[in-house]
Amino acid sequence: MFTHTYNSIITIENLLLTWERFLRGKKHKKDVIKFQAELATNIASLYADLKNKTYIHGPYSAFNISDPKPRNIHKATVRDRVLHHLIYKELYWHFHTRFIYDSYSCRKHKGTHKALDRFKDFARKVSKNHTRTCFVLKCDIKKFFASVDHAVLIKILERHIADPDIHWLINQVISSFHTTAPGVGLPLGNLTSQLLVNVYMHEFDMYIKQELRVKYYLRYVDDFVIMHYDKKVIMEALPKVRDFLENRLKLSLHPDKVFIKTASSGVDFLGWIHYPKHRVLRTATKKRMLRKITATSKPETVASYLGLLSHGNCFKLSQTISRGRLAK
Repeated sequence: MFTHTYNSIITIENLLLTWERFLRGKKHKKDVIKFQAELATNIASLYADLKNKTYIHGPYSAFNISDPKPRNIHKATVRDRVLHHLIYKELYWHFHTRFIYDSYSCRKHKGTHKALDRFKDFARKVSKNHTRTCFVLKCDIKKFFASVDHAVLIKILERHIADPDIHWLINQVISSFHTTAPGVGLPLGNLTSQLLVNVYMHEFDMYIKQELRVKYYLRYVDDFVIMHYDKKVIMEALPKVRDFLENRLKLSLHPDKVFIKTASSGVDFLGWIHYPKHRVLRTATKKRMLRKITATSKPETVASYLGLLSHGNCFKLSQTISRGRLAK
């Protein structure tokens, strides 16, 4: 149980410390410069609203990105984002220590590359060094962020956090946004959303590990895999997975992104096609990368993609890129 109190979290000192953390990498942003120009007044005003519990979350500004598919990002004001950082800073380690080992998104010392290596390790163990068949159930949740149910999330948080005033504060952030209907959806732009979706999906992680007793399971945001040498075990798990998500978390599996394959046939996971002894970039990922590199000659862009390619079997492609042989 998270036992810190609301009043110990919202102090002026803690808000100023949070501001310093928030400022990293944002010093030249216009909205940040404007907020900093009257920092003492702005922090004092935020503190007063939190102390008196008159804080109201402001509106969002929306814009679209391609990452690689189109995504709608919602950006809060600097004032609200400072509060998001405060909540994240206070709650992160409490939940991080409770998450399962094989949850890899938005966590310190985890990430995509660790998830890719874990996938490889699992496939090797299940197949006994590729001497028997390894079946892989790969799933993706449909419109994940847009489908998170506020009431379900709040109930989960109430089990972990003792102070009702902290519940009130988090509720202000959660209820500040909705997608298709009030009470549904989290904004992709909020730092708090990264933590909250992991808290939400931790319920599913624990169901998989404790109820279904699945040993070889890993998740990255809403992409997850289950591995087993017996296809029947995989087939029996799928309807239970679907039922838990729909009835307990009000989420749905994406109908076009659920499949059962053998590891030897190549499994598409986190942008790579995984084979028993190597992995290669997904074709769409490679084409997008080549388009971006062709469009720009910035050294940092090339270096970033070379770093990506170093995590797979892409020697020839890396050589082509590093020597600048792409057609202009």
